[in-house]
Amino acid sequence: MKNLTNSQRSYLKSQAHHLEPVIIIGKNGLTEGTIHAIQTVLESRELIKIKFRGHKEDKQKILEKILIETVSIIVGTIGHTIILFKQISDPGKQIYLLP
Repeated sequence: MKNLTNSQRSYLKSQAHHLEPVIIIGKNGLTEGTIHAIQTVLESRELIKIKFRGHKEDKQKILEKILIETVSIIVGTIGHTIILFKQISDPGKQIYLLP
């Protein structure tokens, strides 16, 4: 997936503002089940928030693994919450039309 421009990133951040985190990284860290859940949610919602309640010191390493495994793009971070985006390949099902 291509990199986002500043205007696209700003648009997606504004769209994610009201979203609640759908995935929580807790004491078990990043498991195969968590990666599968992230992929499933990204395929249906395109834009999600992930909250770190545990493993905060390993956040960057875990984030890199998530981005590689899910082929998604990081939109931004707010404290221990990250915003991810992965556009649906079918144009008819896309939720967010990037500027």
